[in-house]
Amino acid sequence: LDAVVAVDDQGLEIASRASSTLGLSHNPLDAVRAARDKTIMRERLASAGLCQPDYRVVAPDGDAVAAAREIGFPCVLKPVSRSASQGVIRANDDDEARVAAERIRAIIEHRPENLLVEEFVAGDEVAVEGLLTRGTLDVLAVFDKPDPLDGPFFEETIYVTPSRQSPSVLADIGDSAARAAAALGLREGPVHVELRVGPEGVVTILELAARSIGGLCARALRFGAGVSLEELIILHALGRGIEGLQREARASGVMMLPIRSAGVLDQVVGTERALAVEGVEGLDITIAPGRALTPLPEGDRYLGFIFARAALPGEVEEALRRAEACLEVRLA
Repeated sequence: LDAVVAVDDQGLEIASRASSTLGLSHNPLDAVRAARDKTIMRERLASAGLCQPDYRVVAPDGDAVAAAREIGFPCVLKPVSRSASQGVIRANDDDEARVAAERIRAIIEHRPENLLVEEFVAGDEVAVEGLLTRGTLDVLAVFDKPDPLDGPFFEETIYVTPSRQSPSVLADIGDSAARAAAALGLREGPVHVELRVGPEGVVTILELAARSIGGLCARALRFGAGVSLEELIILHALGRGIEGLQREARASGVMMLPIRSAGVLDQVVGTERALAVEGVEGLDITIAPGRALTPLPEGDRYLGFIFARAALPGEVEEALRRAEACLEVRLA
């Protein structure tokens, strides 16, 4: 064996332990655990002096409403270990905080854990895709998320790269992502970092995952002569040279199709029309007919993915929106 690479959050600790046993390059187990537990993450980011939301940790039987009052409204409640925005809920007052806490605890009732109550940070959300080599971060792409993520739930939809943020803000985004990875103790492999850019251009880090972007979203990225993100990560893990493999010149993006209504999927109509939209290069419906659909915050998956490429980021965004408008989700 030459490398062990985890493809999701659940595999990160196994990959770290296996790599350590085999004497392969890897992230320390302590750092991987910090990236998976939002409580530890917040503590380490605070110790490093990074700009992040004010927060309180609430025990499984603790008073989330009291913590929300300390933070101030609006605030965001979330479990400490979930991903894909599952269980992430905005609260604007005491009643909403109480209901949010009850709803989150119902989601995690089979495996109770702490909750985080965080300050709501207004602004544009962006995501960084990067690779760490001996602790140095190489930013592969910065994605804009043009749909407002203001709650009450935080389902992600459109990712478009290159980002339309200013060069100075992009520099701050890259610096914040690198400092966050260092604060957690990560040294090798992919990272996916979520940040917000406030009205005054202040960059606030939300979360960092010690893995690449989730789902099928990696298809939105190509490097060099058609090298995929997965291929790039494997080349990096094998110690191969990846210098010069820059992201393609064209803009690209993906739309994660949200589940808007609960029920059993019958069919998705209009896929041919969506694929005919100029700029659209692919569409995958990843939930099979006959399967249950569960919206956020209880759900943990998307209906599918649309991919587009064009000369400019705005053209990619428009193509993704036009393609989604062609689709009709029918429930059984």
